[in-house]
Amino acid sequence: MNQDRRDRLRDAAVAVLAQEGGRGLTHRAVDAAAAVPTGTAKNYFPTRDALLRAAAERCAEQYRALAQTPSGAGPAPAGAAQLAALLAGLLRNAAGPGRTRALAYLELQAEAARRPWLAALLDPVAAADFAAHAHLLRAAGLPAGPARARALTLALHGAVPHLLTGAPAALAAAGLDDLDRFARELLAAVYEEETR
Repeated sequence: MNQDRRDRLRDAAVAVLAQEGGRGLTHRAVDAAAAVPTGTAKNYFPTRDALLRAAAERCAEQYRALAQTPSGAGPAPAGAAQLAALLAGLLRNAAGPGRTRALAYLELQAEAARRPWLAALLDPVAAADFAAHAHLLRAAGLPAGPARARALTLALHGAVPHLLTGAPAALAAAGLDDLDRFARELLAAVYEEETR
């Protein structure tokens, strides 16, 4: 099969998930989003589960590609200030250029609650974040035990849905109306006992 068309359909499936949610992911919707003849998506991905798998695999590829960019895995942060700037940049990406991927990923997580095979497909992506954040903490010269990496990772993951909805009161209450400040305060909270 044509790999370019396959990728176009996978990108369209991600876009449909982000725009219409899980219930809107149909072969017809993917065909329309990809601007291909009706029936094309079904030829490449015969079932809805195959469409979900295609979208999940594409989101994982996009996420791994982000980790290879300067805002992701570029030069190691030299200290807490550079790490805070890097974390704020990752959150800006999720709310900005990576918004479609982030919304689709949240939809996939909801679908995974009912589909063990999808949960197994998404699991390595989510689990890798904990190791990646531990690595960033160590690279910044900060102690990076499992509890600290978990606290950082879970706080960042919890921030993303609020950023995507963009509700002003919730953003302000969470401190997400200023991502630079949020990242600095998050690191300070993770290391609070060392500053007492």
